[in-house]
Amino acid sequence: MSYPGESEGVTGVKTPRLLDQVRARLRLKHYSLRTERAYVGWIRRFILAHGKRHPRDMGVAEVEGFLSTLAVEGRVAAGTQNQALSALLFLYREVLSVELPWMETVVRAKRPQRVPVVLSRDEVNRLLAMMDGRFGLMASLLYGSGMRLMECVRLRVKDVDFELNQICVRDGKGGKDRHVPLPRRLREALQAQLERVRLIHQQDLATGLGAVWLPHALARKYPSAPREPGWQYVFPSDQLSRDPRDGKQRRHHLDEAGLQRAVRNARLKAGIVKPATCHTLRHSFATHLLEAGQDIRTIQELLGHKDVATTAALAHPCARGIGTSVCCTDLYPRAEPRRSRRAESAGSLMAAPRHASGFMPGAAS
Repeated sequence: MSYPGESEGVTGVKTPRLLDQVRARLRLKHYSLRTERAYVGWIRRFILAHGKRHPRDMGVAEVEGFLSTLAVEGRVAAGTQNQALSALLFLYREVLSVELPWMETVVRAKRPQRVPVVLSRDEVNRLLAMMDGRFGLMASLLYGSGMRLMECVRLRVKDVDFELNQICVRDGKGGKDRHVPLPRRLREALQAQLERVRLIHQQDLATGLGAVWLPHALARKYPSAPREPGWQYVFPSDQLSRDPRDGKQRRHHLDEAGLQRAVRNARLKAGIVKPATCHTLRHSFATHLLEAGQDIRTIQELLGHKDVATTAALAHPCARGIGTSVCCTDLYPRAEPRRSRRAESAGSLMAAPRHASGFMPGAAS
């Protein structure tokens, strides 16, 4: 989006448009592509809502009016409203370099306290029994390891360790790495999936492709790494796509929307009335570990939570209405993680896939 006077600077060199400046700043600070698209979208909506006025010419009245319109007329959730505010804060502080004291007084919408949805072990078994193929394997990994949706989708071959029965989650939420258990019951299915990945990668190399996207300019530091088998995605897409940032054609990972649809369809087929999603499998993983006697600190480490209170709220017996008067944080206030028990206890909760043939290479998702 351009404005009068922005086309050329003092030296006659064209200056980037405002939204292009926003994109450049986001990429400089290593924001994800998802965040980039969301922020640019909110900034564009903010400008269009005020007749394409430049943000420098607007102030607290316009920002508060825009956020109020989202809440009153758009009826958006508190998280959506806060995301719009974060986008405008980034615009003024990071792009326009404008320190506006009034931005600190803008009240963020308060998120309502919700009880997390948790499936029983029988419901998890019924849900997974209605899934097969790669999506069935991915859903089983979400429950058996406690990974987040995008952590599973972005999993690389080199991060699956069959010798130690663990998976290394790279660059998780907050930029943190951690190890999660690899369910023993999924070893054969996962090995079959990796064999499928190897065959796909060989076909791509034969056609002159086979390079995968690497983060943080690793491709420049290690030019041969993008074509190495270890860097390939465990769940690659069936089709090649063009990277929106550099325009190169690559094989990206599966679209997470496909897994979300598969979980929803399986929930309906299994007759589960709870509004379960992919993230519900992560909640169930934590809750079932707690019920099995695992300490809260180990569960916190497996989930990658910074604060144990987040883990307690996610896998709290009281929050699920069991009726116990004992708080799980009181039971294990200073418990140390029992690493020797971690993978075994987490893997033992994993139900055996009923459609094992669906995990074989070439099976449809």
